[in-house]
Amino acid sequence: MIDIHCHILPGIDDGAKDMVEALALINLAVEDGVTRIVVTPHLHFGRFNNYLPVIESSFLALQEEVNKEKIQVELAYAAEVRLDSEILSLLASNQLPLYGRYNNQQFMLLEFPHSHIPAGSELLVKHLLKHNITPVIAHPERNRDLLKSPDKIKPFARLGCWFQVTASSITGHFGEDCQALALSYIEQDLIQIVASDAHNLKRRPPLLSKARRKITELFGEEQAQKLFYDNPYNITASLFEL
Repeated sequence: MIDIHCHILPGIDDGAKDMVEALALINLAVEDGVTRIVVTPHLHFGRFNNYLPVIESSFLALQEEVNKEKIQVELAYAAEVRLDSEILSLLASNQLPLYGRYNNQQFMLLEFPHSHIPAGSELLVKHLLKHNITPVIAHPERNRDLLKSPDKIKPFARLGCWFQVTASSITGHFGEDCQALALSYIEQDLIQIVASDAHNLKRRPPLLSKARRKITELFGEEQAQKLFYDNPYNITASLFEL
């Protein structure tokens, strides 16, 4: 399995507090069957100002420790970018932390506020798409607007966005409503990726295998393979070729 949304870089957002916890999270993911991880710290303007130089510096320190510990995992980095007009200036200066390139598109993990879908979101998405950047919208099943009105996802799907569901939503950790919406979206073939969105060892661990078993049981092995490996692999493979 490949995990392309997690908060494992130590001390730069609300994820791993320090290097010890970061390494413990990686070891747990590997034990669960993860072979590649793309770490995605929050880039939340004004709260977590994790621009590319900050992410790269933290990532290199983590990679050094992983090498020392001889942990058998491949690592790369991107970011979970909160929807904000500031994205436009980072795009113009070629400083957006992106996933890799696939089918002549680059991909970016985009986060809406949990409470709603802001006015103007479609315009920003269209601007990104015009620049050959496909947004991968994080955890739509946990957005309150979408929980109330699930069809509000459809305009973004029609534009060509991808969507990433949280593994622990599938297994019920975020409650029955989030679980039902996640499974409904998967059944409608709206979801391309499942990831852990891991933040810590106890409440938000980097575990995918339980969710993968559930998806296999409900929708078959082919669908599970796409969500947990094929699609994550395709849009991030170029990060691992550097």
